[in-house]
Amino acid sequence: MIKLLHFADAHIDMANYGRHDPVSGMPLRVLDFLRALDVIVDAAISEKVDLVLFAGDAYKDRNPAPTFQREWGKRIMRLSQAGIRTLLLLGNHDSAPALGRAHAIQEFDTLQVPHVRVVDKPTFIKTGEFEGLDAQILAIPWLSRSRLSAELGGMDRDEALQKLEERVGELIGVWLEQVDPKVPVILCAHASIQGATYGGERTIMLGSDLVLAGSLVKDSRLDYVAMGHIHKAQDLNEGAKPPVVYPGSIERVDFGELMDEKYFVIAQVEKGNASYEWHRIPGIRQFLEYHVRLDHSDEITPQMEKGLPSSEKIQDAIVKVVLEYPEVLEARIDEAWLRHWAQGSFEFHLRKNPQFESRVRIPAGETVSSMGPMELLDIYWKASHTPADQQAHLNDLAQQIISGEEESTDQ
Repeated sequence: MIKLLHFADAHIDMANYGRHDPVSGMPLRVLDFLRALDVIVDAAISEKVDLVLFAGDAYKDRNPAPTFQREWGKRIMRLSQAGIRTLLLLGNHDSAPALGRAHAIQEFDTLQVPHVRVVDKPTFIKTGEFEGLDAQILAIPWLSRSRLSAELGGMDRDEALQKLEERVGELIGVWLEQVDPKVPVILCAHASIQGATYGGERTIMLGSDLVLAGSLVKDSRLDYVAMGHIHKAQDLNEGAKPPVVYPGSIERVDFGELMDEKYFVIAQVEKGNASYEWHRIPGIRQFLEYHVRLDHSDEITPQMEKGLPSSEKIQDAIVKVVLEYPEVLEARIDEAWLRHWAQGSFEFHLRKNPQFESRVRIPAGETVSSMGPMELLDIYWKASHTPADQQAHLNDLAQQIISGEEESTDQ
């Protein structure tokens, strides 16, 4: 049996919110991610794990600043100095933009850091090949369809993606035919899987990344599947074998993840069986979002007070307030009051959504008094963009009402 720690999507240089720390000079949000990474490294050392599997995306940018590389390097060196085997899988945010260019975690391979192995191409690590580890690892880093398209020449991007998925499936199939049936088999990949639930990372365009078939990753010859790339923690084969686990990102990246808790996983893996535990990362920065709808009441600020919590509840959180209101109320919104309310937050975002009322236009040369009810209704349906099939039904109802009133008047 081997004991492993699995995490992914560190994105330690995510600095899109907040201020800088006056002591270190680093963005405070970067320090949030580094604190989460420290929790993970501390757990690996204290739990005396046999293996750390990092399933890709150390950074958010393939060209990280030297300061961020230094901070990532410090944490990985702690694992190396503790004698813990650490496998670093290349993710899409770490990948080099062109052939021949170094990727973002290249230095661990170049300097041959003890106990650390970088996987930047599909690799079958056989029993004992990773410092005597009694396990087999099928490692699939991020694979670029654009690079495959360039290699094949003339193939469009969709064809290249389909070909890439076929090649990966065939490769894993070949490896599974070669595994030692008596030794645990782990698949570690940075990719999507059919049926996975995405989080806030869907800034990635749909259809642009490698998608593995569910049947492929649930093959009974696998004992544990360690995934990265999707930020929402989940097991896609819960209660069955093998576990197919995305631990998720180590900190909230944006408002798409405001409800997500953040985890790493510690698993016990043996041939034919694996068990694991979710370990929630404490101290994750809160993202809070509030929607307030204002009406034509004379009191606008009291409406905002009623729709928002007390300022104490948003301390040190990243806060977004979305206001929806009739456009005529724009000048009456007290933004100074809102910013005073949010002054204790880590960062405050205000999004204003004014609602513009459609104006009914009467045809030139006509007056309302000269037009019949059905003519006026027709103008209204067009101004309110009512679908044509609904217009016919509503016109029938209106005609019945008008006819009923005329008959009542005649009697």
